[in-house]
Amino acid sequence: MKIARIEQFFPRPRMRLVKVTTDDGIVGWGESTLENKPKSTMAAVEELADYLVGKDPLLIEHHWQHIYRSAFFRGGAILMSALSGLDHALWDIAGKYYGVPVYKLLGGPVRNRVRLYAHWGIVDSSDEGLAKARERLEYLRKVGGYTAFKSGPFTSAWRAHEPPAVIDKFVRNAFLMREWLGPEAEICFDFHARFTPALAIEICHQIKDMRPMFVEEPVPQENVDALKLVSDHVPFPIATGERLLSRWEFREVLEKQACAYIQPDGAHAGGISELKRIANMAEVYYVHIMPHCAIGPVALTACMHVDAAVPNFLIQEYPGPDWLMDVAQPAWKIKDGFIELPTVPGLGIEVDEKEVAKMAKWTEELGGEFRHESDGSVADW
Repeated sequence: MKIARIEQFFPRPRMRLVKVTTDDGIVGWGESTLENKPKSTMAAVEELADYLVGKDPLLIEHHWQHIYRSAFFRGGAILMSALSGLDHALWDIAGKYYGVPVYKLLGGPVRNRVRLYAHWGIVDSSDEGLAKARERLEYLRKVGGYTAFKSGPFTSAWRAHEPPAVIDKFVRNAFLMREWLGPEAEICFDFHARFTPALAIEICHQIKDMRPMFVEEPVPQENVDALKLVSDHVPFPIATGERLLSRWEFREVLEKQACAYIQPDGAHAGGISELKRIANMAEVYYVHIMPHCAIGPVALTACMHVDAAVPNFLIQEYPGPDWLMDVAQPAWKIKDGFIELPTVPGLGIEVDEKEVAKMAKWTEELGGEFRHESDGSVADW
């Protein structure tokens, strides 16, 4: 069996798919979405296809090693996202070839279902904002039965420090959300790496009594010591990792025990192969994984197979029960906030070939021009 062709599709914003077809007709799907870099990542997949076409698709680890190590410049978001999508597709082919779900090829499941948390969105203090937030909460509970939610109640860029009124508004909104949820559900907050360590610590102490499940990316990811400073001064779990790529970038975070949970993204950090290695490495440090996934169901499904096969999994991110599923239908349903493990071979996802053939018009996905209103200086995303 050889790889006959590799195709790419851009059917929706924040969804770039890779289709790998073998000479005997087995098809594997993967997701190589890198927000804000559609041309770059798709070009990287095209370059890597020159190597893969004509090769045995079952040599997954060999191909991963070649793609990562063969070039002078290693890693980076573009290469790792391209590699991730191709890795998904090769695992999908392997599962279909052997007639088993991918998680069985990873050593077998250690759980029979995978817990999810959903994106709640931004809550502001206006009557309209509060009504929308309650409506979104009830929708997530009704359709997916979620019991864990993530929010980022930010309405503007944050400076190195803000006056009490700005901080108090955040805190009010956070406690309001906790009141709506009650003590049985879990809530977490994504700070999107917008804070300085000092401001992150101050705000975390303001919300500690609501017992967050975690706060994500309180500071930018480049400085692990800054992350550890926050983690050491906050009495609840800190998480990071969606912008870290490969086990080498997670090594320092783990060795310094700079956070409680890590969030490698299965579509950016090296695919199924590398996501499992990162999880296995984290287990030594008693750090649990919560894979990041804010793109499509192909990427989510790839993460889910690793979630099923590693002991130190905590919870899986997914924006909502119907996020981009008009293109790809998984062989599972979300019930009571969990995914029951699929039993079909491969990844367990059916892609609508007619929908996937539609070419989306690119729009800003994660980026743009952000300025502080007070002085016009550049603000973090």
